[in-house]
Amino acid sequence: MSSSGKIFTRAIYLVSFVSLFTDIASEMLYPVMPVYLKSIGFSVLMIGILEGVAEATAGISKGYFGKLSDTLQKRVPFIRGGYSLSALSKPMMALFTFPLWIFFARTLDRFGKGIRTSARDALLSDETTKEHKGKVFGFHRSMDTVGAAIGPLLALVYLWFNPGAYQVLFLIAFFPGLIAILLTFFLKDKKANTHSDRSRSDLKEKPGFFSYLRYWKKSAPAFRYLVAGLLVFTLFNSSDAFLLLALKEQHLSDTMMIGVYIFYNLVYALFSYPIGILADRIGLKTMLIAGLLIFAIVYSLMGFVTALWMFGILFFLYGIYAACTEGISKALISNLAAKSDTATAIGFYNSAASICTMISSTLAGFLWFAIGPAAMFLISGIGVLITALYLILVFFLRDHNQTR
Repeated sequence: MSSSGKIFTRAIYLVSFVSLFTDIASEMLYPVMPVYLKSIGFSVLMIGILEGVAEATAGISKGYFGKLSDTLQKRVPFIRGGYSLSALSKPMMALFTFPLWIFFARTLDRFGKGIRTSARDALLSDETTKEHKGKVFGFHRSMDTVGAAIGPLLALVYLWFNPGAYQVLFLIAFFPGLIAILLTFFLKDKKANTHSDRSRSDLKEKPGFFSYLRYWKKSAPAFRYLVAGLLVFTLFNSSDAFLLLALKEQHLSDTMMIGVYIFYNLVYALFSYPIGILADRIGLKTMLIAGLLIFAIVYSLMGFVTALWMFGILFFLYGIYAACTEGISKALISNLAAKSDTATAIGFYNSAASICTMISSTLAGFLWFAIGPAAMFLISGIGVLITALYLILVFFLRDHNQTR
């Protein structure tokens, strides 16, 4: 944290605004992505595979570039490069509609995310203390998600006047991404961010692409217990594209579907910072468990509701779940890692989680195709409920043993 004792530093604000504009660009496209892909010949199964492969690419690169960020003791080059690739990928999806080209452009977008994410989260962790992690990560998630609400709103206005004209939307999405790139040039790596506990031999190390996997053995037991639970959760948490497809299954128009998605993101944005403040008071672990239990409720019911107001309630709860887990899990992981290994620890988790997402999204697409959406959502809900019970047991036993 800054020497002045401020909770929010200049770097935290800058990174948060960069995320805001990037999410405006990304989320202009995300709600219409499944519909666009289906319009150019992608089946639901192919959409699941595409999302899974793209997320796996992001995940593997998050691990490597997180390790490289710690080794070089640099954050900004990874942040700038990653956001640049993601911005450039947007107009690429509008140029051609060949499946292989779409796979390449979508994967490039996620590769950019892989380059930047671990370094960005490590920078946020470097800029604060354990007492304020919930607030800082909650604030960042809030700003990020404000962009995720603005983006679909812009898409909604555009499609209102130009229904079905998806390709031009991909070109428009480049411009907020360009603003995000420009903002990264105001970020600077500071000497104060170098880690005194990293040896000279570590600094000379050239990490192999999968060298970050060795972190599992050197990490604290608390890290392994937490990450194991989070990874099982990820196996049951498929891409949000399936939630949007569930709305389409009930014959909601593109406008209504995007409207529900905007509502979800507004809830997520409005509650992320207050929940971060509350998490710092009652405990990050408690808030994480609450979020998983809410997820289990939402997914268990998602395949059985039909009315718009019912979807409204579930997407409201889904926004609360996201606010309780996304930033909180990163804050928890960063608290369990040495400062010199923050990006590596976050990168390890992100990498493994993205592999699990690839499996999850592919399985979800298969289950949707084979036994229907209601069963797919119910299986996910039950699986996450069991995961939450595991984490409750792990946290209770560890806290009990530490107080004996």
